[in-house]
Amino acid sequence: MRYLSSHGYRVVMTNFKVPVGRNRAGAAVTGEIDIVALEHRTLCFIEVKTRRSEAFVPVIAAVDKQKMRQITRTARVYRRLFAVTDMAIRYDVVTVLAPRHAEPVITLTKAFWNEASLKKRVWTSDKWMN
Repeated sequence: MRYLSSHGYRVVMTNFKVPVGRNRAGAAVTGEIDIVALEHRTLCFIEVKTRRSEAFVPVIAAVDKQKMRQITRTARVYRRLFAVTDMAIRYDVVTVLAPRHAEPVITLTKAFWNEASLKKRVWTSDKWMN
């Protein structure tokens, strides 16, 4: 939290959990947002990922499309519940690389994704048939 405060964020809530729907098997799905914060007039939904090593993949690679979609769905529910309709929003990621015998390295990535980048593409022409 101190890290985000030192970067101009005001933490509003942590570990926000809420039901967001059902999966294909009909089981209830719960969405979670690690941190909801304000940076100036922007509402930020922040995912935090911690790893001991980047030997195989970077820490930020753990935030895949499925995780982005789940956070985005949860953020929509948050905005609906708290009537946040006219505020700019952003999806940020904080990564923590915490090796066993070294100081942790914390990285903030602002605007890692947006809702438009998650929209499924629809064919709009028949060109692919030619």
